[in-house]
Amino acid sequence: MVVGLVLNAAGNGLCIVGAMGSGLWTAAAINLNNWQGWNIGAVLFTFGVLNALTNLILIHHWDWPRLIGEIIYTLFFSYFVNVFTWLFTWLGLGNWSVLARIFVSCFGVFCFCVAISLYQRANIIMHPNDDTTNILRFLYFKGNATASQITDFIPPIIVAIVAWIATGKLLGINVATVFSFLGNGIIISWADQHVWPQLKHNFKVTPREQA
Repeated sequence: MVVGLVLNAAGNGLCIVGAMGSGLWTAAAINLNNWQGWNIGAVLFTFGVLNALTNLILIHHWDWPRLIGEIIYTLFFSYFVNVFTWLFTWLGLGNWSVLARIFVSCFGVFCFCVAISLYQRANIIMHPNDDTTNILRFLYFKGNATASQITDFIPPIIVAIVAWIATGKLLGINVATVFSFLGNGIIISWADQHVWPQLKHNFKVTPREQA
């Protein structure tokens, strides 16, 4: 869980500083930051809380341990994203060439996809957004990681479009965003088989979650 948390936050930090695109939820946070001036970490925390509440709707019952665990994870995640963003900015990654920043941003996407694979399989505590895709994958899409990821992208796309209309600028959307949109599910499925393959999915569905 800790490895997944750090890898996820570091990957998002690389995307933010590389500025050549990011995962769509991070891109939505970047655009809200540009529009309203809200701290990116705070926006990501708010997204996480909303995702955690959405998960309770998707599983059809109230689950306090799940909700509290995911909110705690989100708190640490948003903090570490700010830390890694500061660190990579201090290291000067944002001043690298366009080609290097494309690589950095795409590598950031790869990192957070591997992180998602790790803690989705462990299924102990994870970012609520990734629990959303896990629930969609196994309760609604018969194990299809790509379909669950694409469905999960709909809300941040809407947020980014609204911010774009309001400001006339669309930030955080670039090569790595396309890479994330097309590749998230594929990379997660690949990581399931090749990164710590001994760790198997233990997704459990209770009768109440099946209702």
